[in-house]
Amino acid sequence: ILLLFWTPYINGRTLETCPTGKACRSERPPVILIPGDLGNQLEAKLDKPSVVHYICYKKTDVYFTLWLNLELLVPVAIDCWIDNIRLIYNRTTRQTEAPPGVDVRVPGFGQTFPLEYLDPSKQGVGMYFFTIVQALVEWGYTRDDDVRGAPYDWRKAPNENKAYFLGLQQMIEDMAEKAGCPVVLMAHSMGNMYTLYFLNQQPQAWKDHYIKAFVSLGAPWAGVAKTLRVVATGDNNRIPVISSLKMRSQQRSAVSTTWLFPYAHSWPTDKVLIQTPTTNYTVKDYQRFFKDLDFEDGWEMRQDTEPLVSALEPPGVAIHCLYGSGVPTAEGFLYTSFPDTDPTTVLGDGDGTVNLLSAAQCRRWIGRQTQPVHMLELEGNEHVNMLLNFTTVAYIKKVLFGP
Repeated sequence: ILLLFWTPYINGRTLETCPTGKACRSERPPVILIPGDLGNQLEAKLDKPSVVHYICYKKTDVYFTLWLNLELLVPVAIDCWIDNIRLIYNRTTRQTEAPPGVDVRVPGFGQTFPLEYLDPSKQGVGMYFFTIVQALVEWGYTRDDDVRGAPYDWRKAPNENKAYFLGLQQMIEDMAEKAGCPVVLMAHSMGNMYTLYFLNQQPQAWKDHYIKAFVSLGAPWAGVAKTLRVVATGDNNRIPVISSLKMRSQQRSAVSTTWLFPYAHSWPTDKVLIQTPTTNYTVKDYQRFFKDLDFEDGWEMRQDTEPLVSALEPPGVAIHCLYGSGVPTAEGFLYTSFPDTDPTTVLGDGDGTVNLLSAAQCRRWIGRQTQPVHMLELEGNEHVNMLLNFTTVAYIKKVLFGP
């Protein structure tokens, strides 16, 4: 475990200083939770001109759970699900669109339910932020009041979610003013990239006024190697009855997938990510990679999104970086037949999803911002399970209530 530069000050004032500079009215700083990729519920309503299978609904009168609904992720039914959740990239507008007659919305902005359990039926397989939220409640917090969720359409990158950031800014300001204390932002996985993008857009005076700290859990600061396999072959997300190739078309359509490709600012340029009988692909070969896959929209998506946080500018707030290590994590793939067969995975260090090289990049901010940068390596902690363990919860409590 590595813990660096603990200090109770932000820009010369204690962490307990409230936005107005007066004593805080609340004993607890407000908390906003920002989920990762696949990390909150999505709902859909249909009025489609056609369907891909006779069992698929063509029209619905109300919104239904699109993610996560395990009943939709079974053979045949999954064809309906893929056709509803996929996106269509428009090279003219450089935006994605839903298929005709599909309306997808994000339920529960400002509430915790869409990210505590991804499956509204609260099946154990869909438990996500529940352990942390329940711990906060036991410490005196109230759901949807001083602890709130900020779900978003995780299929897209920040450049397509501008309204989301306006809502997030307003929620931060409202919660800080109500409590008389600056807010703690707590993000997991890709949610950290969203949070960094948001903070990089804010004036420093605003951040000094409204943000107490940023708790980063399992952040893919430099991207994730497994995303190349997702685009090349697909990933069945450990659902044994569904083939990876079946999922591939939907996963390619999600702009966030190519956004999370490894970044050249951190990955060695000679590191082979994909090896085939004829070609090796590194971080310098993405355009050729997409062309060889006959998926050139992917290259356009990457160009749209790569600049969003590629500079890794410091967040300008106190940050606590918690990340897993010691779990075998994909760092490359060997194909004997590319791309329509499953590859052999080359394993390295990380949390099982995020490579250690990527997760530890917050160390580059030490000395580059006046606010403190704390790093805590959680050996043996898996990417999602790190939200459930005692060490993580205890650390969060220290951030919220400690000196």
